[in-house]
Amino acid sequence: MTNEKSPQQQIDYTLIFILFLLAIVSTLAINSAETTLPEVLQGINFSMKQIQWYIIGSMAVVVTMLIDYDRFRQLSWYLYGFGLLLLLGLEVLPEGIVQTIKGATSWYRLGPLGNFQPSELMKIIMIIVLSKIIADHREKYPNNTVGDDFLLIGKLAATAAPPVLLLVRQPDMGMTMVICAIIASLILISGIKWRIILPALFTVLFSVGAFLLIFFKFPDFFLKYILRGEVYQLNRFYGWLNPYEYSGEQGFQLVKSLMAIGSGQLDGKGYQNLEVYLPEAHTDFIFAVISEQFGFIGGSVVISLFFLLIYRMIHIALESNDPFGSYLCTGVIGMITFQVFQNVGMTIGLLPITGLPLPFVSYGGSSLATYMVAIAIVLNVRSRTRKYMFD
Repeated sequence: MTNEKSPQQQIDYTLIFILFLLAIVSTLAINSAETTLPEVLQGINFSMKQIQWYIIGSMAVVVTMLIDYDRFRQLSWYLYGFGLLLLLGLEVLPEGIVQTIKGATSWYRLGPLGNFQPSELMKIIMIIVLSKIIADHREKYPNNTVGDDFLLIGKLAATAAPPVLLLVRQPDMGMTMVICAIIASLILISGIKWRIILPALFTVLFSVGAFLLIFFKFPDFFLKYILRGEVYQLNRFYGWLNPYEYSGEQGFQLVKSLMAIGSGQLDGKGYQNLEVYLPEAHTDFIFAVISEQFGFIGGSVVISLFFLLIYRMIHIALESNDPFGSYLCTGVIGMITFQVFQNVGMTIGLLPITGLPLPFVSYGGSSLATYMVAIAIVLNVRSRTRKYMFD
């Protein structure tokens, strides 16, 4: 016997409220960061533009929730093909249409609307199509043998390879890592046996170790064959591993970030009392801006909000009685968790600087819209989850 409720009655207002709090944090932080921006950016009201994008994102949430998420399953391969075409366009279209920023050809020029990054859309598409692959596979092979698991891994790898290779070519290592995080999170709950997952995990760890060994012992080989001559990408590693030695250029961002966070101490310097100049203060390094103004307490509050957001999404994923819905939620959880960990980690020197924004807080149109649609998918799953009286 089911407890029937309309989708409107099952909207998760807790999740929406957490998102509302993050929107307030984002607007206040971006508003305070505007005073530290270079002269070329002065006069642009980024906080108001962020509010506008939140409004646009809210509209996207409403539209996404009106569509039964099973429709995404039916349209997944069409969406996948569309996403690949957008990524391929960056390779073949002229410079007047595509744009290269900081060595990465990752954007389309949209005139007065700004730039559009198709890899942001591809993240959502990958969550949908990989969730469909796992759900279909488990329906077809319910016994879950080792052979079935290897077949599933092959399907996931074959699907993920084209977009990942195109992202590597841009090169956009940050977005490549996000896609890998999505894949990893889905594999963990796909039912694949741990006797397969653990060797794969050790292989990844070994590869990372070999990667770092080549970087330290054979830097010329690393630059030529791994980074394909992209000196900008190599400088990121120098700036991460020894920021103070390369503080004049490669490590400048990290040194300034550490100064800002450290100077905030326990309770910060106060709102709009920013003394440390931070490049990309309103985007990539917004967490450092928050920590300088509100100290360890302010930074902890922001991290706690993300913890509550992720906890709530995990609850929705576990509550769903449709495997496809649970997979969708898990992909979103993996995406957001990784980006929060990566962004905060790079501002404190724990991880290399990749240019990934802090979800829902950093300024950015296409990225914010992507996160809002991702949350809408989770809300969609929650609103269409049937509850049984004796569960």
